[in-house]
Amino acid sequence: MEHERPDVERPESRDLLLPVCGVPPPYSPLLSPTRFFPLSGEPSPRQTIKRGKKNRLIRTWYEQRTATTAIGVIVILGVFFLVNWLMLSRLHEGRVWLRTGFAKNTYQIPKWVSSTQVKNIISFSCLPRKQNNRLKISMMYNVVVVDQNVEVRRFGKSRRKHNGTYDRMLGLAAQALLENKREPKELWQEPKAQALAWKPCADQRSWSPDDGKNGYIMVTANGGINQQRVAVCNIVVVARLLNASLVIPKFMLSDVWTDASQFGDIYQEEHFIKYLSPDIRIVKELPKELQSLDLEAIGSVVTDVDVMKEAKPDFYMKHILPILHKNKVIHFVGFSNRLAFDPMPFDLQRLRCRCNFHSLNFVPRIQETGALIVKRLRNSSGSYLAPLDVHLLGPKSASSLILDNKSDPPAQKRASSSSKYLALHLRFEIDMVAHSLCYFGGGEREQKELDSYRQKHFPSLSTLTKTKKFPSPDALRTEGLCPLTPEEAVLMLVALGFNRETRVFVAGAHIYGGNKRLAALTSLYPNLVTKEKLLSPSELQPFKNFSSQLAALDFIGCAAANAFAMTDSGSQLSSLVSGYRIYYGGGKMPTIRPNKRRLSDILLKNNTIAWNVFEKRVRKAIRQTKHVFARPTGRSVYRYPRCKECMCNDQ
Repeated sequence: MEHERPDVERPESRDLLLPVCGVPPPYSPLLSPTRFFPLSGEPSPRQTIKRGKKNRLIRTWYEQRTATTAIGVIVILGVFFLVNWLMLSRLHEGRVWLRTGFAKNTYQIPKWVSSTQVKNIISFSCLPRKQNNRLKISMMYNVVVVDQNVEVRRFGKSRRKHNGTYDRMLGLAAQALLENKREPKELWQEPKAQALAWKPCADQRSWSPDDGKNGYIMVTANGGINQQRVAVCNIVVVARLLNASLVIPKFMLSDVWTDASQFGDIYQEEHFIKYLSPDIRIVKELPKELQSLDLEAIGSVVTDVDVMKEAKPDFYMKHILPILHKNKVIHFVGFSNRLAFDPMPFDLQRLRCRCNFHSLNFVPRIQETGALIVKRLRNSSGSYLAPLDVHLLGPKSASSLILDNKSDPPAQKRASSSSKYLALHLRFEIDMVAHSLCYFGGGEREQKELDSYRQKHFPSLSTLTKTKKFPSPDALRTEGLCPLTPEEAVLMLVALGFNRETRVFVAGAHIYGGNKRLAALTSLYPNLVTKEKLLSPSELQPFKNFSSQLAALDFIGCAAANAFAMTDSGSQLSSLVSGYRIYYGGGKMPTIRPNKRRLSDILLKNNTIAWNVFEKRVRKAIRQTKHVFARPTGRSVYRYPRCKECMCNDQ
């Protein structure tokens, strides 16, 4: 065996091809025997050195090429990820711009331009222009005055925050109204097949009256008329639960509502006592022997601090009944939402409904004035009876709605019977606006005004805003926690298909921002009225300084409407009105309940969304809230009376 030399590479095994049976190996023409296999059978030293050099060069070139390729791949991947990151960041930024709704391109008006000239610019930009034989509304510019600086901004993307204006969408809404399309069929209707199956039956009783021997219950309810109405019905249930006699409720004077009206100024006391007499014993005042007691000193005053929100019946049996047995009298102060809806025994829940829908009738003075509002809304020369008119207005006032129709010619009677109006509860008073912590486009002046109002009327909330971090106004708006503005409300109505000639009754006290804030509503719906416009000064005078009684007139105007639209589902007035319409409406009185979170998501795209897309999405969102369903567990029977305790289902 030959000895291997350590400085010489051994040939690869594929090159060691030996002759088989004397036949020479099939050498490749490219790999000639003189290069790799000398005839002597062993490579020469010179050839071996050459080969080693070449292999080292090949290996070096291969390593350099591999490194270059790796660097190239890394560079390409880096560029790819960088481009994607830039695109995604711009896309995210664009979404923020869409949500904040501000323009990117800002054009400053010179300081010498007067405010009158600015108004002329706005008026000119909103004028209809005839182009290609079609009416178009030019809304190219958005003019906003901030302090003394006036800016004209072209709609587009922006990094600035939402300013609460919808000039572009209002222009598109005006154009849509000019087209005068036919109203959708379901606009004035409920899903009748399901709605007609539910009939009122809370007046049915299956128990004997209580004697109220355990003592007396007093209540001083806080809030406005609607919160007080809920408190009255809840205290009726508590009185039955504890077998106590109920003293006619009293209403607390609120620094927000500033109304000294008491129960008898709004509701018929005698009817209340008589109608509920088979259920509980009701008296007008405490017995003389109990009137002299210091209720606070003996521990008989119970405030909202002492009772948890939506307390269950067991709480009253365990904590309140012993005090009643001991002192023979309990005084609830406030009593705001202090009784749960579930779990609740069947008969007690039915009593709750019976109190709200049957025992609380407005006094004749309010019923008569409410009948005037309804009559003038339906038709100036006559009217008709809706399913709930008798229950809402009483037989006498309800009959006045149709007295003038007897002498009308047939054609006028048909017109009268087809007249209809929409009621809109615009919950945009200053208390609601201030409590929401949202921003509505009024700049620094608005913020100072609302901060001052919170300090005076909501001191605890004002303190919390300074000590704790709250969600930003934009975050609140995105979550649907801000009340709809008049501009947002009118965009919803136009998108739903209400035509320009629709009679619109706007309920509410003093709209924050006044007539200026209502400009969008009144310009798009010229037949818009309030109770102040429908009634003469002499007719309105008896209610002038009583906000609760004025709210009762709003309740009547909304409840009797052919269609009712709320702007805040958390409003007590909207909840009570919608429940009243369900209970007595016979499946013919639809209510529009916008999902504010979904609607907010649509409205935040106001700078870019096309009108037909906006219209389609709004209608879909509202259609989904019109389904007829039974009351969900834990929800209010005042708002959702479709339950076995309040209404009977024929199906």
